[in-house]
Amino acid sequence: MSEQRKPAEEYVVIRHRPGYRVKRAVILAVFTLAAAAAGYAAGLAQGGFRFTSAEASNEQLEVKVAALESNYREARQQLVNLERGKLIDEQALNQARKIIVDLETRVGDLKSDLTFYKNIMAPSETSKGLQVDRFTLASDRQAGAYNFKLVLTQVGNNKSYISGLVAVNIIGMRDDEKEVIALRDLSQEIEDLGVKFRFRYFQDVEGKLALPDDFEPLEVQVVAQAEGRKSSQAERTFDWDDLTEN
Repeated sequence: MSEQRKPAEEYVVIRHRPGYRVKRAVILAVFTLAAAAAGYAAGLAQGGFRFTSAEASNEQLEVKVAALESNYREARQQLVNLERGKLIDEQALNQARKIIVDLETRVGDLKSDLTFYKNIMAPSETSKGLQVDRFTLASDRQAGAYNFKLVLTQVGNNKSYISGLVAVNIIGMRDDEKEVIALRDLSQEIEDLGVKFRFRYFQDVEGKLALPDDFEPLEVQVVAQAEGRKSSQAERTFDWDDLTEN
């Protein structure tokens, strides 16, 4: 009797792909972040956030923040697990770390915006009415030039519009003497000493300013004056070094 032949052993080849798990987690986090950012950006269209429903807007922002935090924690845990197991190449590791930093920044920005809107709708007793919320500066490519952004808010009672004028002055030193320069004299976008405003919730004033070569700025003074039935004044001074330290 002839000996029965045994079937030949079979081998399966599996492709080794370093960093696949973390790349998949990173891609998932990025798509989630992009969807959240797109929804958020839609609310900021046409010069400002449209408060068709302030409560709904706050709830949506809270949901987006929670989703981003959840994806951030998941991606970070994946990174920790893969770092411990040494299953990821250096390039994928660097990419994952960069995504983590971006997620942290976006979550921080969304939290800041959420706080901004909540403060408008549910302010403290001491901060109602017209407010100078913030003034920011960002360095431009040209020496001595900056992009500025001023944000005015109406806190608390937002049922009707508030209108008036806001003036911005740069206070500094020139030739060892104190000097005050109106924003109108430093920016091509500003034509008058007082910039007109009219809004229910908030309004941005943006543009570019260029400082004289021999002028040393020290402070930015903002004075907003509401007119009519809601007549009031809000004033705030910002330290130049604080505005430009970043």
